[in-house]
Formats: sequence, structure tokens, C-alpha cells
Amino acid sequence: MLNEAIKLDGPLQNGPKFRYERKPMEKKGSESSLGLSPRPKLSENSTKTPKGLSQSKTPGKYSKMPTQKGKTPSKTPNKQSGPDRFIPSRSSQDIDLSHFAIMKEKGENEENDPDWSPSKAPYQNQLNTVLNKGDNPQDTKILSFNNKCPAATGHSNRMKVLYSYSKTTVPKSAARNIPQQPDRILDAPDLLDDYYLNLLDWSTSNILAVALGTAIYLWNATTCTIAQLLNMQSENDYITGLSWTPEGGILAVGTNAGAVQLWDTEAEKLLRVMTGHAARVGALSWNSHIVSSGSRSGAIHHHDVRVPDHHVGSLIEHTQEVCGLTWSPDGRHLASGGNDNVVNVWDTTLALEGVSPVQTFTHHLAAVKALAWCPWNPVILASGGGTADRHIRLWNISNGSCVNAIDTNSQVCSILWSTELKEMISGHGYSQNQLTIWKYPQMNRIAELTGHEARVLSLTMSPCGTTVASAAADETIRLWKCFAKDKEKVKKTAQTKSVKETFSLPSRIR
Repeated sequence: MLNEAIKLDGPLQNGPKFRYERKPMEKKGSESSLGLSPRPKLSENSTKTPKGLSQSKTPGKYSKMPTQKGKTPSKTPNKQSGPDRFIPSRSSQDIDLSHFAIMKEKGENEENDPDWSPSKAPYQNQLNTVLNKGDNPQDTKILSFNNKCPAATGHSNRMKVLYSYSKTTVPKSAARNIPQQPDRILDAPDLLDDYYLNLLDWSTSNILAVALGTAIYLWNATTCTIAQLLNMQSENDYITGLSWTPEGGILAVGTNAGAVQLWDTEAEKLLRVMTGHAARVGALSWNSHIVSSGSRSGAIHHHDVRVPDHHVGSLIEHTQEVCGLTWSPDGRHLASGGNDNVVNVWDTTLALEGVSPVQTFTHHLAAVKALAWCPWNPVILASGGGTADRHIRLWNISNGSCVNAIDTNSQVCSILWSTELKEMISGHGYSQNQLTIWKYPQMNRIAELTGHEARVLSLTMSPCGTTVASAAADETIRLWKCFAKDKEKVKKTAQTKSVKETFSLPSRIR
């Protein structure tokens, strides 16, 4: 009995096998039932991946892939790699959106949904940004197999809930409304069709002056009344140029006889006649008490209206008629354009001879009549060429470089700047006879105003800067409200001005 009891402690001969002995046999049987070939046994020191085997998304199948020659480090060399399932990451999965994607059925006419419109797209994008972290529910996948991207460490703070995950899509503001029809059309009979003359100007007192043949007419834009200022006595003499003083009230008149007349428009009285030119005066420009005049001979004269001997300076550089003349807003430079295709820039040196231009531009291929200084940047000069050139060029007079050049495809007759909107308007000739509005500094076309039946000869702007008057060879003057000011901006400016005046009251009461 003792011997039999001792035998119970010995190994079992016919008993059931242990679990660690059954597991390899069960695994081998399952592989054979799936039709798989036995996998080569990996040694403890082996780190090479078995050739011809790779994991696939479908459990239980192997696909042949190119063998990798490099060694792959293994943390558990004894563990055999086998097929596995792709398990979605629930931490990066939005259960509600996934449920929505499963339950939503795509309709046949979803693209023609009457409840959807392009105007709702920005609002929908904002909702997606705020509620769905920028994800579109229509494009959301049901399962997510990737982890969330870590948040940027530079933006991690206690207030991070206030930040949006993506940039909010804001609809681009629509372009401002520019009337395509003139606000008013004035009849201008006997308006000379001469490219080299400047026969239209608008004063700071809101008086529009126009030369019609041998006469000058004044149109009061405030009262809409018309008055005749003068009529030349000689049949061979006619008006060739006009220019108001910066303060208004005094009008400089150039004549075909080469004289410059000064008229008091309120009293309708001739104040002075200044001679000295050998040919007609087609261009005039004021700088304080100095009026500069350009003639057909190519000479430019400076007249000091305060002294009896008015001729205080001459600029002799152009070889043909001076048709464009304008002082810069700061009064430091004078730009002149001529029929010799040249643009000259002069300083304030007053001398009867020996004065040379500080800059000379010879890029234009035709006469340069259109000249305009940038009001907010007085070193930028815009010039426009005639029929053979058709270009608007922007110059930086400080270094003499051409900032930009635009081919307008038509004769450039005049150029004006809008200080309020940072835009430019130009008048053109054949073939459209249009006014073109440009966005500065990109020089993109914003609008084209058509209606004139012949080429535009001159442009001038109202003192408020909202209306442009264009005189054309079709003997009409058209008023365009193309630079209307923003009402909200005007209101804010008025409020700011009112506040400043309120704070200045104590300084006045003393």
C-alpha cells in the first residue's frame, strides 16, 4: 500500500495533457483548417521578418509583398506575428457624427435641394467650425483608425476654448456699387476737339468752368445756375487753357495769342493780363501765388501774380508743345508733359535760364497730356500717353524708377486720383471713349463708364471728391458719381470731429 501511494506522485502515463501542451496542437489544427501553410519557426535571436508574409486588412489571409532587406528590431523575439484586425480608435471617433453618417440616406435630388443656397454656405461653415471642430458632417468617416493630432504646444493655455480650430470662412465683401450712367449731362456746344488743350476745371467753391470756343461759362454745382464770364473780342483769339486758384474765386485763362489772363469770377472782372509766350498757352497750374504756364513753343513760364514784373522764371527743355502741367500737392515739384513724348519733373528753382529738370522720363511713345500726382504720396506721379503709346505709367520721382505700367488699349487724355478710395480714374479716346477706374497700387480695372460718343478730352473732380466731370468731343459734359463715400465712414468721421471739438471748448473759453 505504501508503494502504491508513492506511485501517485509520479508522472501520469495515460492522463489528460496539460494546457501548455494542448495549446500548440490546437493552434496547429486551426491553421490547417484554414488552409494555411505552417509558419517557419523563429529562433530566439532572429529578428528577420519571414519572407513572403505580410499582414493584410482581411483576417486570416496573407498577401505576398516585396521582401525587406533591412532588419526590424523586435521587442518580443519569441512572439510569433500573426493576422490581426484593424480596431477603430474610439478616442478619436465622434460617435454622434458616425451615427449621423450611418442613418443619413442620400436623396436622389440632394444637389437640387431647394432649402440650400450658396448664401448659406458661409453660415454652415461657421457652424461646422464651432460645433464640429471644422469637420463637415457630410464628409465624416464612420470609423476612425488614426489618433488625434496633438495640439500645438505654442497655443496651449487656459483660454484655449476660446480659439477656433480653423479659420472662419467670411464671405468676401461685394464690390461697391458704381453707377454706370452719368448723374447729369450738360450741353457744351463749340467745345474744341483738341487733345493738347485743357478746357475744364472745378474750383474749391464748387464752380465748374468750361471754355466753349471764344467764351467761358461757369456752372454753379450748388445752385445749378449758369453764367457767362467772358467772350474774346478777336475772332482769331480763343480760350486754350483754364485753371482755378487753390482757394477758388480767381481763374487763370490761357489764350491762343500767348497771354495769361486773371479773372475775378465773383465780380466778373479782368484783373490782369500777363504776356511773354510766343505761342498759345494750353497748360496752367497754380502753386500758391505762382501760376505756371506751358505754351506751344515748349517753354514754361512762372508768373508771380503779386508783383508787377510777373515773369520770375522759365523752364526751357521741351522741344514741342507743353500739353500737361501740374504741381505736386506739397508744392515741391512741377511735372510737365509735352508733344515730344517726354515727362520732366522740376523743383522750385526760379530762374530765367539754366534750370534743368531733376527727372526726365522718355518711356512714352506719344504725347503726354495726362499727368496727376498721388495726393497721399507726393513722390508718385501718374502719366498717360497718346494714341501711339496708350500706357499709364507710375513713377517714383525720388529714385526715377517706373513703379508700374499698364496698357489701356486707347489714348489716355486725363488722369485723376481719389483720396477717399485710393483709386484712379482715366479718360480715354478711340475706340470706347470710356472712363476707366483703377485700383491702386495693383492697377486692376474696377469699372468702365461708357456713354461718350467721341473721345474724352478733359477730366476734373468736384471739391468733395465724389463726382467726376468729363468733357468730350461729342460736345457734352457728363457728371459721374463714381467715388461716393461710405456713409458709415463719414458718420464715424463726423462723430470723431464732434468729440475733438467738445474737448477743445475749454481752451476757447478763457
